Amino acid sequence: MPVVKSIEILLPEDAVYLAGSSIDGQVLLTLNSTLVDPIVKVELVGRGYVEWNEEIGASRDYSRDVICNNKADYVHKTKTFHVEDNWLKAGSHTFDFHLNLPPRLPSTFSSKIGHVFYFVQASCTGREHILAKKRVYLLVQGTSDLRRQRAVLNPLIVEVEKKISYNCCSQGTICLLVQMDKDTFIPGEKVVFTTEIHNQTNKCIKTVVFALYAHMQYQGFTPSAEHRSRSESSELLRQEANTHITAFNTTKVVSTFTLPLVLSLSSDAQHPEMIATRYELMVTIHLPWSLTNIKAKVPLTIINSPLDSTSYQDSKSQDLLK
Repeated sequence: MPVVKSIEILLPEDAVYLAGSSIDGQVLLTLNSTLVDPIVKVELVGRGYVEWNEEIGASRDYSRDVICNNKADYVHKTKTFHVEDNWLKAGSHTFDFHLNLPPRLPSTFSSKIGHVFYFVQASCTGREHILAKKRVYLLVQGTSDLRRQRAVLNPLIVEVEKKISYNCCSQGTICLLVQMDKDTFIPGEKVVFTTEIHNQTNKCIKTVVFALYAHMQYQGFTPSAEHRSRSESSELLRQEANTHITAFNTTKVVSTFTLPLVLSLSSDAQHPEMIATRYELMVTIHLPWSLTNIKAKVPLTIINSPLDSTSYQDSKSQDLLK
């Protein structure tokens, strides 16, 4: 029978931690028998990495795939618990811990190419052998130096007008107008926008699609230390409105997206990052009768500075109490 029956990490369920905040929890160690000279510790680790295959030499007579990658260490803290008299009897033992996240961190993130992850790991070692280990991954919302004041300074209007051909010779125009009171948001906030559609054709518009996209730019290196970059896009949120806009008519649609509680922050072009992110709200009108579509692209900025930390933590506490 092993000496250690189990080791557990006790943390609030589904908690979201803001960069710069503290992580309070417990390590619960259960023993089947007495353990002499144990080392019980807890670690806080944060890392990021990107990796992809890229073809080189495609313009020559030969080509080959190479692996491009990059990595970063964001935090690594260790707390070793005091064990009185250097022995633990059989049964359960609880160890409290308090660990602080650094104030500037990227958010938890995962895609096919890149990952940013944080975890708390507890372990029990006896006589240089690891007897038990447990790892719990964390949701961490990053912070940046961008200031929230931008949110009230930038109302946004994007207008797209397109001439439409159909039935070989018939023509008309469709004007798509998207309006927002601001262009800057924090994770978990509601994004409210108004779409105005002017249908100057004799056809009916049945569906309008609203989608929020994240566009990532990854920075990596080949085995010979040559710099490479790779782009990737993903759809985060999507809505469809059955508008049924009749010919030569105008319709307004008010839509709301609720942003996820954990989001990568919009990147600062002056400070290149291993994983750079930008966001775009796209409104699309599909016109099957003309084999075309109309798109309005609205850039959004996601920030979360330390100035927001108090209200952010309060809102998270209220969510956990619900």
